[in-house]
Amino acid sequence: MVTPALFEAYPTPQDLAAATPDQVFPYIKSISYPHSKADHLVGMAKLLVERFDGQVPTSMDDLTSLPGVGRKTANVMTAVAFGGSAMPVDTHVFRVSHRIGLVGEKCTTPLSVEKELVRYFPQDILSTAHHWLILHGRYTCTARAPKCQQCGLTGICRFYLNKEV
Repeated sequence: MVTPALFEAYPTPQDLAAATPDQVFPYIKSISYPHSKADHLVGMAKLLVERFDGQVPTSMDDLTSLPGVGRKTANVMTAVAFGGSAMPVDTHVFRVSHRIGLVGEKCTTPLSVEKELVRYFPQDILSTAHHWLILHGRYTCTARAPKCQQCGLTGICRFYLNKEV
């Protein structure tokens, strides 16, 4: 919701790199952690201009070298912006993967969940599977009150099969 106004004010990495975090802040003040994200956005834009000629890099190492870009964001860029195969692990993917039983209890970090899921989903549907897991976690397998009665996966779901119904 904040990106249209932000991109209108700073349409290129060069424009954003020339800004200060204080100038960026009003555009993103409604999101979580706006002060640190304003710092990251300006720092990221500066590195894009200095190291990558204003172009967003495509490798995991280059993406994660940018301020504020962790593995999940780099994987989102790979899957969504670049059309590649990747499994970004957010809170929904992490929760749903454990509940259904797609990953074991030893997968305690987003990276370990990512590695396990990448092993079992074919590369050509990996990014689509990421979206399936997110949507299932947002609308059916919700954090506080999963809607098991509406779920089509109860026959294979470890959480459902192990709970007292």
